[in-house]
Amino acid sequence: MGLKLKSKGFFVKMLLGGFFFIILISGFLGFDPGRQVGQNFLTFAVSMLKLLPLAFLMIGLFEVWIKSETVEKHLGKASGVIGHLWAIVLAGMVVGPLYVALPVANALREKGAGTGVIFTYLGASAVCRVPMAIFETSFLGIKFTAIRFLVSLPLILMTSIILERYLEQNSDTIMKQENEQSTK
Repeated sequence: MGLKLKSKGFFVKMLLGGFFFIILISGFLGFDPGRQVGQNFLTFAVSMLKLLPLAFLMIGLFEVWIKSETVEKHLGKASGVIGHLWAIVLAGMVVGPLYVALPVANALREKGAGTGVIFTYLGASAVCRVPMAIFETSFLGIKFTAIRFLVSLPLILMTSIILERYLEQNSDTIMKQENEQSTK
């Protein structure tokens, strides 16, 4: 008879508790790799806390100012390739790390954007942000940046469309599995 966890929350709490315990013990014992992990975690957490409030403010304004009908028209399932192109343009304006794009993707989903368009947005926000492209061009040149865009964007579009079709075809199976897991 194995140990049965009552919730995912318990597992997450134990995992986080273990992580912080190891960091704390590393600090007391002078274990440098553990200290470095703790320092990196703290640096990342501070960086994230600086950016996320602004991102959530922008998402709040997006929720209020942009109508669902507008998102559905331009980024919904019926928008086709144009919706994917709009997602790429929107993703190009993302400033900051990829975790800033995740709440925006959720807001798009809630407003009626198509699944494939959301995948395109997430992929493009990792690849073709304007600030990153400017930085990259200054060091590696315009030719490199253009080739990277020409290779990356079609792959993002193809992957997004394939994932959307796969999820549409298997949504019943996925939902059934989620329901079975939630009742356990």
